[in-house]
Amino acid sequence: MDNSLVQIFGAIMMLVAVGALIFAWRDYLVRNSERRMLAMLDSIGIDPAIASSGDFEGIMHEVRQRCRHCQTEDVCEQWLKGEETGDNDFCPNARVFEILEKYSSAAGQQIPVSSID
Repeated sequence: MDNSLVQIFGAIMMLVAVGALIFAWRDYLVRNSERRMLAMLDSIGIDPAIASSGDFEGIMHEVRQRCRHCQTEDVCEQWLKGEETGDNDFCPNARVFEILEKYSSAAGQQIPVSSID
């Protein structure tokens, strides 16, 4: 086999490996974000099943996006473990969770999307 073909094949394999690592890292971040979001819902008294409810699909999409781009992941982890005290004011979704909590306790009532933004 020609030496240049071996080098090209090696370079292609490295690119595939890097792509797989990037994909795995991104998947890891998304899974952790989802775990924290569901734990936050549960810890403030909202049924985590709301995250997969079709009634709140648009709202939960925005919540997930904020959670995935959160700058306070460490504080969130500590708060969820009980190592951080106080309210969840650090959370970019705190207002949304407050509204969800308020309206989820009133059965059958729709959450006004305009009040969440």
